Amino acid sequence: MRFLLSFIALSSATVAIAQNANPAPATPDYTINKPGSSYAFTPSKILAATPVEDQCRTSTCWSYSTLSLLESELIRLGKGQHNLSQMYVARCAYTEKAKTYLRMNGNHSFDQGGEGWDIPSIVSQYGIVPESVYTGLKNGATRHDHSEMIAVLKGFMGALVKRETGTYTESWLPAFEGILDAYLGPIPKEFTYEGKTYTPKSYAASLGLNMADYVALTSFTHHPDYSHFVVEVPDNWAMDRAYNLPLDEFTQTVNTALSKGFTVAWAADVSEKGFSFRDGLAIVPADESTIKKIGTDNAGFNDAGAKKEGNAFSVPVAELDITPAVRQAAFDRQTTTDDHGMHIVGMSTEKNGNTYFLVKNSWGTGNALGGYFYVSEAYFKYKTISVMLHKEGVEKGIARKLGL
Repeated sequence: MRFLLSFIALSSATVAIAQNANPAPATPDYTINKPGSSYAFTPSKILAATPVEDQCRTSTCWSYSTLSLLESELIRLGKGQHNLSQMYVARCAYTEKAKTYLRMNGNHSFDQGGEGWDIPSIVSQYGIVPESVYTGLKNGATRHDHSEMIAVLKGFMGALVKRETGTYTESWLPAFEGILDAYLGPIPKEFTYEGKTYTPKSYAASLGLNMADYVALTSFTHHPDYSHFVVEVPDNWAMDRAYNLPLDEFTQTVNTALSKGFTVAWAADVSEKGFSFRDGLAIVPADESTIKKIGTDNAGFNDAGAKKEGNAFSVPVAELDITPAVRQAAFDRQTTTDDHGMHIVGMSTEKNGNTYFLVKNSWGTGNALGGYFYVSEAYFKYKTISVMLHKEGVEKGIARKLGL
């Protein structure tokens, strides 16, 4: 699953582009979102990232995006390029989700999804391994598909919680792990990598990343500014907390972090008309008639995989003014939901003066930007659930307000 790397120099930084069965152009043009577009981007910061991968038929974007963040962190810290196993993390998370689901007597989320902040917790508890050590693929499979496995796991857990309280035995956990072993393979207790022998925990220690250094931030008005609260979305099965910032400070924090050389894991809604991975763009047109859906494909899920057309993806249009009230209303109506995890690696200024973030996705390299796309600052303000980043990327004044 490892790809040959190709590096492109942009603004004194690099972006690694993956090569797969449907390779993107060797040198994507980051000054436009797609061929023929009249958008004109001037990159101000594009940071190093590992190759784009494909989550295939899994809802493990949270693992792909956040491990991509950690891989960029290793590059930033001068520790070289690493390919960490997304499926190792996902497998360990399934076990922890099952324990929580049982403790909640089935009145809790148990599914494939998760949050970026699951990663520090999982790595701290279980360690991590390279992709080459644990692929999560068995029986000659080359693409991930968790659909059958999650159906079996849900059936198992559903039957368990229907039993009379306290009647199940300690055998349930080895049985559950046996299902995971059958589909993903057993996790290694010890392995040899690049001539050295590790356990998952000792390998994690060798990377030199402190999981306590990574913080989750969000921006909602139903909790006080600068508070630390549990984000109320179903995939937050671990019930972890994020720090709450006013919207302008939240957005500026991401700009500042990127300027300082820190990439950002991004959880957001991708079901809007203005989100088009195919067109390399996510925007919030003030006039929605500039975009219409004309069909579906398999480029993603929900509306994100829809075929769309309209001038807005080729010619810059006016966007909605996103206020805290507009953002909050969309969350409360659940038109903003926790759809997808991605990785923000840079930013550019469009010719109209607006800021756009460059985002690394996990749907393969099958668009003009080789698996990347641009998201407008308006879309970011409107549709973001949360971000995660190294706490040193947070401006000092804001860090003090949050008590970091």
